Amino acid sequence: MREGVTGGEAGVRHVRKVRCDMAAERLLSEAKFLTVAEVAAVMRVSKMTVYRLVHAGHLPAIRVGRSFRVPEQAVHEYLRESFVGVESA
Repeated sequence: MREGVTGGEAGVRHVRKVRCDMAAERLLSEAKFLTVAEVAAVMRVSKMTVYRLVHAGHLPAIRVGRSFRVPEQAVHEYLRESFVGVESA
């Protein structure tokens, strides 16, 4: 099926899906993934703490074989959301 010929409703869904897939590929190609050790160094915590955050769902990660990779942006967002401001007395 060519993109110019939709072939009805099914074709429209196909074109939309292709566009979504291309957008997702673009985002993934721009993403930088960190190892658990790199995340631990950035956050200045132990690797076990990072594993706990991943398993609890607080820090998104993907599995590559038996290892985890965490999007660098997700680490920065987690730290930004976790920031606790100290009020002056």
